[in-house]
Amino acid sequence: MIKDVLHLRAPGNWMNDPNGFIYYQGKYHLFYQHFPYAPVWGTMHWGHAVSSDLIHWEHLDIAVFPSKAYDRNGVFSGSAIEKDGKLYLYYSAVRYLDEDAENIHKAPNDRYETSQALMVSEDGFHFDNWEDKRLILPVSRDERIADAVHTRDPKVWKSQGVYNMVLGSTWRNEIGRVLFYQSSDGVNWEYRNQLCSEQFGRILECPDLFRIKDSDVFIGSPMFIGKESVGYENHAICAVVDYDEKDCLLAFPDCSQLVDYGLDLYAPQTNVDAEGRRVMIAWMRMPKMVEEPGRRPWNGMMCQPRVVDVSEGHIYFRVHPNAEHYFSKEAEVSDRLPKLPCRLQTVLADGAVLNIGDYCLRVKEDCVIADRGRVFEGIEGHRLVSSTPKLSGKYELDIFVSHNLIEVFVNGGQYVISNVVYGLGNEIDGYLKKIYVPEE
Repeated sequence: MIKDVLHLRAPGNWMNDPNGFIYYQGKYHLFYQHFPYAPVWGTMHWGHAVSSDLIHWEHLDIAVFPSKAYDRNGVFSGSAIEKDGKLYLYYSAVRYLDEDAENIHKAPNDRYETSQALMVSEDGFHFDNWEDKRLILPVSRDERIADAVHTRDPKVWKSQGVYNMVLGSTWRNEIGRVLFYQSSDGVNWEYRNQLCSEQFGRILECPDLFRIKDSDVFIGSPMFIGKESVGYENHAICAVVDYDEKDCLLAFPDCSQLVDYGLDLYAPQTNVDAEGRRVMIAWMRMPKMVEEPGRRPWNGMMCQPRVVDVSEGHIYFRVHPNAEHYFSKEAEVSDRLPKLPCRLQTVLADGAVLNIGDYCLRVKEDCVIADRGRVFEGIEGHRLVSSTPKLSGKYELDIFVSHNLIEVFVNGGQYVISNVVYGLGNEIDGYLKKIYVPEE
């Protein structure tokens, strides 16, 4: 079996959204969107990996794949809960209405429809795709409630004896909306409410709603909100919201934060870890595949686990304690990177620059700026320079470096910049305080 450390990567071919993230019977389970035949997007399956610590991951067999008329063209994103000791997997099921004779893995002109389905596993390791699936929400034929095409990504949780579900959707492809359903048994669902918001772009994907301390937090991935001249149009956002669970009433603020200011991160999903912390994992979008010895060509990886926290109305994404523990050995500071992955720490002054294998970090106009131009050469149409908002004069950086991903936690997770990189060098130039490597 293929094993990964710190970042779960595609075992070969294609990976995108994390699905069904859960701590279940002593193991962390992470499913993910997977096209097992080529390193490109295609008919979706659910890949499956497990971990005992969120750092060391082992890939298992594909868990969920198309087998029914309603999911014949893909088992798309969703979530997981434990119920009566069993693992319940909720997912969006796609059926194409037209077929491209030259590529059966794509729907011509977005001619498809989406329903919501459920797969139940007795133990989280065995999945019967013929006997253990059922349709729980058919395709909506009433656009006032949901869109027949773009209604997807069920996130389910239980609170005060009631099962809750949020779905991403759209109103006529003009404005994104979130839908609310409730259930007494996790199987039979009743529509309760919805909210349209310009904050949700034209279509909302991957909604997530949870409570931290005394705050309700919403995370989602609106489509077509990109305001940058170069880069992706779809981004992950988060906000502290007002939510009345009894009546499923959500009040969204006029402004929100980006989940990650590198703008490569998308489709985050959260759940609680073994200690009750709210943990997020998300997909890192990669514009080209990676070829390396001993592994099939692959495209797509996950960020490292991050603890979600709220302080004074601001949402923080902090380094998980297990990642702190993993990088427990302090190495001598030098002008060369140690064996990857590694962890670097520093405090930059205004105008200072830190060059990490030609990935450059600097402070300018009270922001931390990341420039990957020299380790992203030859890739057109993607953002090369990223920036935090203004930081009030504090620039503490906690930097995790691996071959294809650099994650920069600023001021204890006040903001994070995560950038996919290609062709990273090994020289370090600039002020660096500490280097940590894994304990051998």
